[in-house]
Amino acid sequence: MTNPTEYTPPAIWTWNKGSGGRFANINRPIAGATHEKQLPVGRHPLQLYSLGTPNGVKVTVMLEELLALGHTGAEYDAWLIRIGEGDQFGSDFVAINPNSKIPALLDRSGPTPIRVFESGAILIHLAEKFGAFLPTEPAARAECLSWLFWQMGSAPYLGGGFGHFYAYAPTKIEYAIDRFAMEVKRQLDVLDRRLAESEFLAGPVYTIADIAVWPWYGALAKGLQYGAGEFLQVQDYKNVQRWTDAIAARPAVKRGRMVNRVTGEPASQLHERHDASDFDTKTQDKLSPAT
Repeated sequence: MTNPTEYTPPAIWTWNKGSGGRFANINRPIAGATHEKQLPVGRHPLQLYSLGTPNGVKVTVMLEELLALGHTGAEYDAWLIRIGEGDQFGSDFVAINPNSKIPALLDRSGPTPIRVFESGAILIHLAEKFGAFLPTEPAARAECLSWLFWQMGSAPYLGGGFGHFYAYAPTKIEYAIDRFAMEVKRQLDVLDRRLAESEFLAGPVYTIADIAVWPWYGALAKGLQYGAGEFLQVQDYKNVQRWTDAIAARPAVKRGRMVNRVTGEPASQLHERHDASDFDTKTQDKLSPAT
């Protein structure tokens, strides 16, 4: 492979399938389905097609939190989408999410099914549908949505930026790692300063802002993202640590973390979820912030 210090971009970029990297087999510069594949449909109004990545965890935690509040209409079927095998490029999945990313939600509670894609949009859809976890007072609502969209804009620097070049890229590039490590530490400082003055991100109440940010930055704070805890000295962000632990202790969060999970101890994985009883044989109480 060419030394990165010697690389000169060509006049016209062309797709090089041999570029390497952990996810090279599913990355391509075009959209659309690659094959015909019908998605399963369960008995509940909400059909979730996802994987237990941070973006997927946002939605399963939200649904479990809604159910914990007694919103029976939030019952859902969660179907596993194995992105490493290209399930997200199946025809039915692309019909729900033309961007071919998890999670994707089909809301069948009304006369016409509603597709919702992008995790932030799904959280807002569910919050407004059930009147929960999104303040209605204008200032509080604005604060909540600001932190939600902060996460949507910031996480790509953590995942596609730092995570890719630190953990997945076929070549370690000092400039890229330094540039994105600096940005991720800045983001952690943003969170730590906010959480020094507020119990939760939007204020004293737990909201979709916390549900969105926690799977990414809570995992990072516990050294679970990219094996980079020591490298980034995440333990120094004491307020982020406090907030991470508080959210991880919530029973609904423990359940949500298990759904569509395919890594870790087998007892912590619930590949599909169709009923609350599906958790009965699992050991959700063993899921600590550091697992």
